[in-house]
Amino acid sequence: MRGRSRTGEERPVGNDIEWRKCRAMTNGEASRYHAVYSEWKTDPEGFWAEQARGIDWFRPWDRVFDPAAGVYGRWFAGAECNTCHNSVDRHVANGRGDQPAIIYDSPITGKKRTITYAELKREVEALAAVLRDQGVEKGDRVLIYMPMIPEAAFAMLATARLGAVHSVVFGGFAAHELATRIDDCHPKVVIAASCGIEPNRQVPYKPMLDAAIEMAENKPAKCVVLEREEHPYELEPGRDVDYAAAVWAHMEAGTEVPCVPVAATDPLYILYTSGTTGQPKGVVRDNGGHMVALNWSMDALYGVKPGEVFWAASDVGWVVGHSYIVYGPLVYGATTILFEGKPVGTPDAGTFWRVIEEHKVAALFTAPTAFRAIKKEDPAGDFIPRYDLSSLRSLFLAGERADPDTVKWAQQKLGVPVIDHWWQTETGWAIAGNPVGLGALPIKIGSPTVAMPGYDVQILDDEGHPVPAGTLGNIVVKLPLPPSCLPTLWNADERFRSAYLDEFPGYYKTADAGYMDEDGYLFIMSRTDDIINVAGHRLSTGAMEEVIAAHPDVAECAVIGIADSLKGQLPAGFLVLNSGVDRPVEEIEKEVVKLVRDEIGPVAAFKIALAVKRLPKTRSGKILRGTMQKIADGQEWKMPATIDDPAILDEIGEVLRRRKVGQGFI
Repeated sequence: MRGRSRTGEERPVGNDIEWRKCRAMTNGEASRYHAVYSEWKTDPEGFWAEQARGIDWFRPWDRVFDPAAGVYGRWFAGAECNTCHNSVDRHVANGRGDQPAIIYDSPITGKKRTITYAELKREVEALAAVLRDQGVEKGDRVLIYMPMIPEAAFAMLATARLGAVHSVVFGGFAAHELATRIDDCHPKVVIAASCGIEPNRQVPYKPMLDAAIEMAENKPAKCVVLEREEHPYELEPGRDVDYAAAVWAHMEAGTEVPCVPVAATDPLYILYTSGTTGQPKGVVRDNGGHMVALNWSMDALYGVKPGEVFWAASDVGWVVGHSYIVYGPLVYGATTILFEGKPVGTPDAGTFWRVIEEHKVAALFTAPTAFRAIKKEDPAGDFIPRYDLSSLRSLFLAGERADPDTVKWAQQKLGVPVIDHWWQTETGWAIAGNPVGLGALPIKIGSPTVAMPGYDVQILDDEGHPVPAGTLGNIVVKLPLPPSCLPTLWNADERFRSAYLDEFPGYYKTADAGYMDEDGYLFIMSRTDDIINVAGHRLSTGAMEEVIAAHPDVAECAVIGIADSLKGQLPAGFLVLNSGVDRPVEEIEKEVVKLVRDEIGPVAAFKIALAVKRLPKTRSGKILRGTMQKIADGQEWKMPATIDDPAILDEIGEVLRRRKVGQGFI
């Protein structure tokens, strides 16, 4: 992967106003990042042992890191702990039981609820008693199939309390996808809700759960089902347990369920990566290292203090929800928001600002997609001045590339630092970021900044050789991975090796492509699968998207490579325009083509720009570029399990057909 990207010098850098805001966040002090990173690199075990002092341990470790354990080594070998104890019980014991732990806000149902740490303990302990009644013991698996309601977090914590292993499946996954996960992790019990509620529709979970169990070979013994008033259900005799009645009985009885000690290296959860086909890929997260890394990140990376309100606007079905709706804030002792809504349409583009004002949010973490949706509906930011956002100190973006246009819009409209950071389901926390708690570094828009302690990030060519600064290549992390990263895949060590470790021996393959500039700043350009070959030139679709997104009429975009008999592949750009744009679409498409050719050069051979109403996305906001490419190339494709609205793929196909673009439509 030797083709050069646009150089670091050509990328926009945060202006002086933005830098002063970052300095103000840390009282004007210079960043301690370089000293802390050097401290980690000089003594990795000493560094993580010091961070582990922030966690309660039932038994100390024999070794901070055991290189002979597992596939590439294990953290805190020999130690015993419990994640629920650290997330709930210790805060109550330390006199903070009256502090809000979870704020539930559902603009879809109109319901709100604040749950203190003491109330959280009572809820979790009662649900743990229910699970114990169903035979759940240490090491058993519990599958959780719930929407964004407090009971989803209760279920995760109750499972952890018993030393069992949870696997949260995104609410609304179809029966087949749910069945494959049941068969892979063999849950003893499933905890589910009767339905999820989306804007203008209900998603009935209970019928999909029943169908999945019918399909599955390894059927769970029991299902604990929460009936939401919006969707009553019928209990399956002998199998289903009424969640509310069973939990209430134990709360009335005051049943005590102590936290079960587990090995730090025992699994806390299994999370199946989105979009899997065939045999699902279950990312394993352990208990000890997971808590240590997340606890450290809440202060060092996000700059939040215990008791402050942290909002990760994601879903508990995704890794962000695991790490920063539930475990990170609660282990650390912050207040977390569990939001059942959308950035637009519940009821309008001011929903996020209402939540920030009402709950005094200090830091918001969401996907760039959310802000693109807000910007599309309210390009002038007219809703923002209607709310008091004085509590908000920072906005963090992750999940996909944060295009500079969206970042600049958010900076200008919100008046706070907008900080991109980069991480994966597999890592569980940021590989690269701008550590606000250590003192923010200068922002370079388009970069998630620098590698976090624990990550030795390098850029290699396809033969495994380092490349010069500014050169596009494969982004890898030198082993061992830091605490909280996956030690393996569920019951699939060999698959773990082949998927992540074999291609670049001694390194973890991120499957992302990008480069590092002379200052050590990373630029994530695309997944390696999205590097396209145009007449022998390897080009990043991410660089083209960055240029397209800068057009004032474009709300969001996606670039894919489509098959071409002459050049191998040609880039095709799909554009969603801002609301209220009344110029001729053909004129905008021509301007976009010229922009890309001016910025990237004729080598990109960019001639295809197509305006579309919507882009197909997963429910977590990731654009389904691979599926779009298969449609354009006339290949067989499978409906992605995580797609938000399947009808959008038909819309894409219709545009390709009408414009006669792609092998499937010529």
